[in-house]
Amino acid sequence: MAADTTDIDDIREQARRWLADDPDPASRDELTAVLDGLPGSAPELADRFAGPLTFGTAGLRGPLRAGPNGMNLAVVTQAAAGLVTWLAAQGGTGPLVIGYDARHGSREFAERTAQVATGAGRPALLLPRPLPTPVLAYAVRHLGGVAGVMVTASHNPPQDNGYKVYLGAELGGELGAGAQIVPPADAGIEAAIRSVGPLAQVPLGEPGQVLGDDLVASYVERATAVIDPDGPRDLTVAYTPLHGVGAAVLTAAFARAGFPTPGVVPDQAEPDPAFPTVSFPNPEEPGAVDRLIALADSTGADLAIANDPDADRCAVVVRDDRDGWRMLRGDEVGVLLADHLMRRGVTGLYATTIVSSSLLRAMCAARGLPYDETLTGFKWIVRAGGGSAPLVFGYEEALGYCVAPEHVRDKDGITAALTVAELAAGLKTQGRTLTDRLDELAAEFGVHHTDQLSARVDDLRVIADAMARIRADTPATLLGQPVDSVRDLLPESDVVILRTAVARVVIRPSGTEPKLKAYLEVVEPVVDGDVRTARSSAASAVAALRGEIAAALGL
Repeated sequence: MAADTTDIDDIREQARRWLADDPDPASRDELTAVLDGLPGSAPELADRFAGPLTFGTAGLRGPLRAGPNGMNLAVVTQAAAGLVTWLAAQGGTGPLVIGYDARHGSREFAERTAQVATGAGRPALLLPRPLPTPVLAYAVRHLGGVAGVMVTASHNPPQDNGYKVYLGAELGGELGAGAQIVPPADAGIEAAIRSVGPLAQVPLGEPGQVLGDDLVASYVERATAVIDPDGPRDLTVAYTPLHGVGAAVLTAAFARAGFPTPGVVPDQAEPDPAFPTVSFPNPEEPGAVDRLIALADSTGADLAIANDPDADRCAVVVRDDRDGWRMLRGDEVGVLLADHLMRRGVTGLYATTIVSSSLLRAMCAARGLPYDETLTGFKWIVRAGGGSAPLVFGYEEALGYCVAPEHVRDKDGITAALTVAELAAGLKTQGRTLTDRLDELAAEFGVHHTDQLSARVDDLRVIADAMARIRADTPATLLGQPVDSVRDLLPESDVVILRTAVARVVIRPSGTEPKLKAYLEVVEPVVDGDVRTARSSAASAVAALRGEIAAALGL
């Protein structure tokens, strides 16, 4: 009991020191209420002070709450102060460009970042309203920013927010101009954040310059230049931004490109930080696109498209004669886009990640195009090849696509949607569909069936134990075939890759959520043009593989 009392006294003292430095009256009141609830609130208080949110290559991301282990004005002030200090230490010149989505606290966090920048003598350019993440990534390049900050938690739950950092050409180099940071920048910024003194001593300046709508118009103009101006445009599209910030920009881009304006799911059209119609604001989650499918059905749409809340990801839902409406996997959209660009004569480097399908590799090999494979994350994809050839396309299986790296050097759900629409409209003139084209690719290269085993946990030790188990007791066979290759990417990355002659499994913890993920792939040859049978065999094999891997991980 004495030890427990000592622990509570220590956390209470930490909380009191935090309260004395917290610039936000609302979060001070929130934390005071938790303190008043002691000793019953001790577990919650301990969690809030379990440690600071760590600034990594994904920036900051966490629940909106008072205390160092949450997203709040104090944490954002400290992060902004550390960032501008680091930028100055690197000799970086130019403005800091700041964007934000429509989540709770996003605008306030963006405005505080601008004040910290100007207080340090650096110009701050604030996007005019809540806008998609790719607009911020574009603005960093377009405006010559030394860096960019995007306040967003992407597709995380409503109670979360986040803080992503991009570098301009001066500090990011040619490959990293307008891209998310990579090591060692993340460690340098984290160290600078930890060195920030009392927040009352962080100078706050003017609110910065709020940019006009001409920036958004410029993004839209450049986005529409990604596709052929003379291509077919007869396509009916249903769309949802999932209560996020994508609708206005996407519909403007479709209109400027000459497509009919997509029909938008009415009760998901406007930004809403509560995300009231979905249990989880991620188009990949079960039920997230049910309203979109209903709209597509009622309007006779050729195609249905969803963005995630910050519109850097793009989900594509198609009508399948066999199964009704179904969402294409990220790997399917990725190879469709790559194939489309290749057929348009776009030459250069095509890239994806170690967890994506191996089909893109096969396509590039057959067509004599350079290919590279990176760790997960667009911060790596846009740096693929190390400059050996210009990147022209990159994708990750988690619905992220970069179809125009010279426009946005990050995943971009707006230009991806435009390019999918261009492909679908072209196929429609031939009486064909996206699924027809997938079947043609399967007939040429074999069925590359991918799926995922994903386990969300409350205790991160479950993930650590599972990774330890697969390393200590690696399966000797999968699907009755010997495992002929085992790669462990530690210490660079917490990833284990298993391969047989026809199967591949990549196991890793998620970088943004409390999840353990296993990415599964089986390659099934197509015999005598019978794609349907090959797909059925591959699907059965992947289902069996999922069970074997779940058992091996102890899930």
